[in-house]
Amino acid sequence: MTLIQPLRTGPLATLNPVAKLGAALIVTVALLLSIDPVSAGVALALEVALLAFARLPLRTVLTRTAPVLIAAPLAGLTTLLYGRTSGTVYLQWWFVEVSDGSAALALATMLRVLAIGLPAVLLFITIDPTELADGLAQLLRLPARFVLGALAGLRLVGLFAEDWRALTLARRARGVAESGAVRRFLGQSFALFVLSLRRGTKLATAMEARGFGAPVRRTWARPSVFRARDWAALAVAVLVAGAAVGAAVATGSWNAPLS
Repeated sequence: MTLIQPLRTGPLATLNPVAKLGAALIVTVALLLSIDPVSAGVALALEVALLAFARLPLRTVLTRTAPVLIAAPLAGLTTLLYGRTSGTVYLQWWFVEVSDGSAALALATMLRVLAIGLPAVLLFITIDPTELADGLAQLLRLPARFVLGALAGLRLVGLFAEDWRALTLARRARGVAESGAVRRFLGQSFALFVLSLRRGTKLATAMEARGFGAPVRRTWARPSVFRARDWAALAVAVLVAGAAVGAAVATGSWNAPLS
């Protein structure tokens, strides 16, 4: 059981999970090479244009990307107030200093968070954990024991919310849930931590008993295939990254953080 079920509609759902990971990685690496508003803005514009062809429900997109949509302005605001000072200074108060340099850096930071976060979230919400494990083990040749262990742990993430609710009701029934909010949270978190350790131990024992840790070559019930559309997705990611980098270099706004 998982906490968030993957979307099974739209062209993104038909891509191999390894292709989605690769596409997100290509765009992320390209945007991390420079801190400038042009490359991030171009990448974000192209991503939004491609999103129109993904046929994802608008409500689902807004719900799943809400953390990114909230974090981006907050990151920009923090950079604006405490970022690098250069050019004209418009506001100065204690450690707060707003200038031309901090404003430009804030815009670049906000756009970069959106350009990196939005495609990553939209690609990952269409990934099924089982298909991802199959792709990592069969295509990328990662150790099967590590992949299957991570898959089993991911499958149990959805139980955390149910366990938390059950612990809340149990503590309330015993009359120990009326203390302070911080104390109640810490006590319940420790109880959930102990419960998770016990469940993980039982799961590891069960997997060992069924031969998941055997030192032999493993067979797979579901073959993971890298098709032409998966290569096309990687090509589109390369084009988006190339257009973003090319636009930044052409306009002279390329600003490598290590240069």
